[in-house]
Amino acid sequence: MSQTTRQALSGRETGGDATPTPAAAARGGRGNKRSKNAAQKSGVVAKVPFRIRWARDKQMILMMIPGVLFLALFFYIPILGNVIAFQDYQPFLGITGSDWVGWQNFVDLYFNPDFWVALRNTVVLAVWQLVLFFPVPLGLALIVDSLISTKLRRWFQSLVYLPHFLSWVLVIALFQQVLGGAGLVNNTLRDLGLDTIPFMTNPDTFPLLATIQLVWKDAGWAMIIFLASLAAIDGSLYEAAAADGAGRWRRMWHITLPGLRSIIVLLLILRIGDILSVGFEQFLLQHDAVGAGAAEVLDTFTYFAGVVGGGWSIGAAAGLAKGVVGALLIYAANKVAHKLGEPGIFQKKVG
Repeated sequence: MSQTTRQALSGRETGGDATPTPAAAARGGRGNKRSKNAAQKSGVVAKVPFRIRWARDKQMILMMIPGVLFLALFFYIPILGNVIAFQDYQPFLGITGSDWVGWQNFVDLYFNPDFWVALRNTVVLAVWQLVLFFPVPLGLALIVDSLISTKLRRWFQSLVYLPHFLSWVLVIALFQQVLGGAGLVNNTLRDLGLDTIPFMTNPDTFPLLATIQLVWKDAGWAMIIFLASLAAIDGSLYEAAAADGAGRWRRMWHITLPGLRSIIVLLLILRIGDILSVGFEQFLLQHDAVGAGAAEVLDTFTYFAGVVGGGWSIGAAAGLAKGVVGALLIYAANKVAHKLGEPGIFQKKVG
């Protein structure tokens, strides 16, 4: 890559202040701006007084209030109900009338073999999703961004994004029509005189099947996030690189991927924190067909143990443990992001 492109990229990384004027250097502007950019890159943000932040963001805060109230009413306040994880909870006695058992529910959970089966399946599925699902939206975003025709770009984007609006009931039904025992693929194999393949009922290949279902359904939604980040990359960098003879692959490697690094790290942190929450409806709908040995995950274990089996306290203990582990994973991943010079989710504050 030539000197011109390196200067353009250097200017982008330092906020365009790579070559300040002598007057600006004399005023100390160069050092201040470099310090500011270094602080932003390391995830350190200067604290702004509340009065200034309120005047600047008042309209956005007011617009946010209904959503915050909704989350508080239906998500955060019910968290208080997790106290039943430390009780022998009986619905007809309520929280105040049920006996306290301390950590006994967590001990019972530890010695429950079904819990460990669910945990193993959850981790296996999470790894499959992290390896196969996570890169797909990025690849789709790069494909859409490379399309010259605006009309073709919109059609492709809509086609990939549409499955996100389908319920899991419909998604499983569609896969059943294609890959089921009486589906399109197996009927074709029968017509050709070949043996059928149990795509939808084979527990050994179920993690791959579940990941493919997730990719087909939700990759388009994650693609939108990458497309928004691609739009924020300075187009002059591509022009400078093209003028210096850089091909499409070199421009993607030296400009596009570095420009997406922050959002990639952010989504990776969220994915790591969600590693024990691989889904509920998708696995509940296929639980009987595949069997609990492959389709039982922590969410379905909580459902069957708590709601179906009446073990409310055991189910609450499993859910609470999953939430605590997820929070710790997010915190640890965010710390690693700070060490790598990325802002992460929770930014450090100074001042």
